[in-house]
Amino acid sequence: MNVISTEVEFTLPIGYRDADGNLHKNGVMRLATAGDEILPLKDHRVQNNPAYLIIIVLSRVIVRLGSLDIINTKLVEDLFSADFTYLQTLYNKINQVDTDEGQGGPGK
Repeated sequence: MNVISTEVEFTLPIGYRDADGNLHKNGVMRLATAGDEILPLKDHRVQNNPAYLIIIVLSRVIVRLGSLDIINTKLVEDLFSADFTYLQTLYNKINQVDTDEGQGGPGK
């Protein structure tokens, strides 16, 4: 029987520096649910700017980053570009299903 891993550990290339100057590089991302991809479509920020979808989705699926208690859209917005790109790539990789059909979803 195959056990599906629903969480993936990661290390950001640069890291997120919080208001106290602490650097957070290690985190955990979980697999996305349908709700993670559909519910943010109702958000006015996504309706005004469809590129904002991945910001909201990442804030929902990142379950831990260093010792931070809360992962929200502001934190994702404040990531360095290299870290943001890394997380987009990781999201796409872990949520990809190997089929011959086309793929869709945030960040693709």
